[in-house]
Amino acid sequence: MMRGNFRNLLYSLSLTPALLVIYGNLHGGFFVWLNTLYLLGFLAVLEWLMPLAKSNKHTLKTDVLPKFILLVHVPLQLACLFSFFKGIQTGLLTGNAALGAAISMGLNTGSSAIVVAHEFIHQKNKVAQFLGRWLLFTAGNFQFFVEHLRVHHKWVGTPTDSASAKKNQSLYSFFFTSTSGQFFSAFRLENQRMKKEGRYAFSLHHYVIRQLVLHVLFDTVLVTTLGWAALGWFVLHCVFANFLLEYVNYIEHYGLTRDAKQRTTELHSWQSNQPISRFFLIDLSRHADHHYYASKPYHNLISYDNSPELPSGYAGMFLVAAIPPLWFKVMNKRIPVAA
Repeated sequence: MMRGNFRNLLYSLSLTPALLVIYGNLHGGFFVWLNTLYLLGFLAVLEWLMPLAKSNKHTLKTDVLPKFILLVHVPLQLACLFSFFKGIQTGLLTGNAALGAAISMGLNTGSSAIVVAHEFIHQKNKVAQFLGRWLLFTAGNFQFFVEHLRVHHKWVGTPTDSASAKKNQSLYSFFFTSTSGQFFSAFRLENQRMKKEGRYAFSLHHYVIRQLVLHVLFDTVLVTTLGWAALGWFVLHCVFANFLLEYVNYIEHYGLTRDAKQRTTELHSWQSNQPISRFFLIDLSRHADHHYYASKPYHNLISYDNSPELPSGYAGMFLVAAIPPLWFKVMNKRIPVAA
């Protein structure tokens, strides 16, 4: 039992990027780059050096610690935003410092807030779903809540799913096709839901429209209180956050296909057992099991011997994916023949 509790305690490492962001936002200068160097430098190198953590033992279904860690991410995201805007207001974050802060913030929102939001929206609890939607709001994401649950999990690995990257598709091409495809799909799905419920499509009951309206209001307040520069840096942060989200989608399903009539199994997602990705991303890297059993809490996900395996973790694969010829060389030969 103690070993299981210690294992779940390791998920608290997922909180460290936000702490670096807050420190950087409050101190400015070089410190605004701390989280960027941490995630894409230090952790990326570690992922190529550390041994795998494949053990499926000591998975505790009753431990409250994993749920508590998820909840801590919510005030930390709020603190990141507050310190970011405070730094802009005081003049500490301008020019290169503001750029570094926006990038570090974006990487944290993409690797923390959106990842935790993903876990929340899979829960039936209304409070958890609200927190998930709020975290997505802070990332400027209007479509994930609708699209991920109603399309991605149903159609993953098929042409219907915009979030499944095709073989020989670059990360940059995928970013645009996935983002636009998911947005318009979510809009259509909400239109259909409004019609089914007998409501007008263009109303605040429409999730995508409601998110757009709320963001217009939020952006208006931001410009009124802090100026256009603050809005620009916040939008840039959102771009980086959603790029990181699509990077994750990209490496999780790249080149893997299935027949639409076939049930999604552990063969239709790439998994990674690198401990950095496992504990810093609350076991998002055990993605094969997540698609096999979507309702399973993150700390109960397991590794499968027959699932496609990434050669490194999510941090370690980022620079590989950023160079398309290198990515194709590394990954194409690993795509299962059946895929």
